[in-house]
Amino acid sequence: MEPALEAALNEWHASVNDGDLERSARAVGDPIVVLGPKGAGPITPAQFAEWVQRSGITLIPRSWHPVSDRLMVVEEDASWPESKTPTRVATVFRVAGEKVTASLRLPDLKSALELAYICREMAATE
Repeated sequence: MEPALEAALNEWHASVNDGDLERSARAVGDPIVVLGPKGAGPITPAQFAEWVQRSGITLIPRSWHPVSDRLMVVEEDASWPESKTPTRVATVFRVAGEKVTASLRLPDLKSALELAYICREMAATE
């Protein structure tokens, strides 16, 4: 795993799981592309921090799946304040420099890996 990729993802998870809004905003690019159950598209770092606050989510990494030097799929246990038990999800992350520039959350590892490989191939053929 690329050191910059690992460092950016560790910082992203730490800032989100701590609910640290300023740190969360600093951990992402401008914009960051997001995908989740409530929509998809580019948002600002401030909007990302608002989501961190509003959702109250924690995402505990369980397995790491490198796709390229900038793409990683991380299988996670997601919890929200109203959760009784965690939900297993998987997120496709893209990193540029020290920032997460895409966070695409999917319901399972298989679909996240499929999307990540499509993204990798699209980027390679640009």
